[in-house]
Amino acid sequence: MGGDTITPPSSTTEEELSSLEQDFPQLPPQTPTFLRDDISMEVEDSATKENKGEFDELGSRFSSAALDFEANRRRRHSAYREVLQSYDELRIRSKNLNAATSKILSYVPGAWIEKVGGLQLTDYDVPKTTSLILVGLKGSGKSSLVNKISRVFEEDKFVSERAQVSYTSVGDGTYFLHEYMIPKGSMSFCLYDTRSLSDDSSENTEMLKRWLTKGVHHGDPVIRGSDSPSLRTSMKCKARWNGFPSREIRMVNFVIFVVNGISVLKAMDSNDDSYMKYIQTIAEAFSCPYLSFKDDKPVVVVTHGDLLSLSDRARVRVHLGELLGIPPAKQIFDIPESCDAVTELTIIDLLRFSLEHADKNLPHKSWIMNKVHTVKNVQVHTGYTASLRACILLLICVGIAVISAYVHHAYIHHGRRAKSLAKPLRAFTNPEINWHAIRHLWLD
Repeated sequence: MGGDTITPPSSTTEEELSSLEQDFPQLPPQTPTFLRDDISMEVEDSATKENKGEFDELGSRFSSAALDFEANRRRRHSAYREVLQSYDELRIRSKNLNAATSKILSYVPGAWIEKVGGLQLTDYDVPKTTSLILVGLKGSGKSSLVNKISRVFEEDKFVSERAQVSYTSVGDGTYFLHEYMIPKGSMSFCLYDTRSLSDDSSENTEMLKRWLTKGVHHGDPVIRGSDSPSLRTSMKCKARWNGFPSREIRMVNFVIFVVNGISVLKAMDSNDDSYMKYIQTIAEAFSCPYLSFKDDKPVVVVTHGDLLSLSDRARVRVHLGELLGIPPAKQIFDIPESCDAVTELTIIDLLRFSLEHADKNLPHKSWIMNKVHTVKNVQVHTGYTASLRACILLLICVGIAVISAYVHHAYIHHGRRAKSLAKPLRAFTNPEINWHAIRHLWLD
């Protein structure tokens, strides 16, 4: 999304569509690509009575593969056309950029909560600030994305960049967690720039688990087990100048996964192991269960699209959609290094998607869960509790009746001796029981 203007998708040339298939696996050369009827015809013509069954089985297997291939080809072409159409729709919608921007500016945490299951806003644990975390491999453009997002809401378009960007691959990159309020000075939502993912999937899982379960803390160094002693020393030296640490530990509310479009395209068009490793690391990190919120997977941003043709950008999004299992036209956003209305609207759409899903998955307040748990326990133990209280009440009444009868009998048959005995038990001869005060014993 963002950047170029295209012709309507109906006029897409066959050359553009054929370029989409370059990165997808083809059927083996020996596999026929004709459909079921053609295979049946060939089988009938060439088969003899004794081996007809073998040909039928072979033809059925080839036919099934051909049908699957054709279905996949049509689905990819449909996704490709949909992605191309999204660019043109963005160009049209960019005329209402101010209205779209104002919706983000008016956002407050919990504003887009879906009130389902009879729950209201007060039933959710709404944060003071919604936190969105950026995750991606080195060179994916996380820090640059922070600057582009921040600039959309700046009145002064010439303001200096907020996040430090590495100019070349030699740069240090981001080693400390950085919190950026969007817009600057607001408390509605923030972006967290993070250290790049590692080549080691176990290290990534450990790091992502810590951020997503324990929260993120502005200024914290991100140290891995594989870091060299010199790097650890360098990070400790830099940490001395952090000043006062952040007082807030923010729980992550949604994840933005950032991908370098050029690296993905190289992996699609090359069999080089280093490029294939990039794709594999993306898939493994994206599938980490800590990144998802219930059924909602992270949103994906493709960067560096300004260096690619529009056709290649569409191919990258379709390929990522299949790799990660998300709709390429709706959950993968193309944000190039461009400063135009279309790119800004793409950023607005990205934030709208992220904040809506963050609100959708806000946790319920703990007292609600305790209340539900208590109700269930009461329902389970109601019969037992009622029976126990009834027995206790019955024993009390029987005891009072026995004591009253004994005192009355002693008073009648033993005269004054009985009177002296009855004095300390006078309260039990005619007990005045406040039945209203103890009504809960049999009503509960």
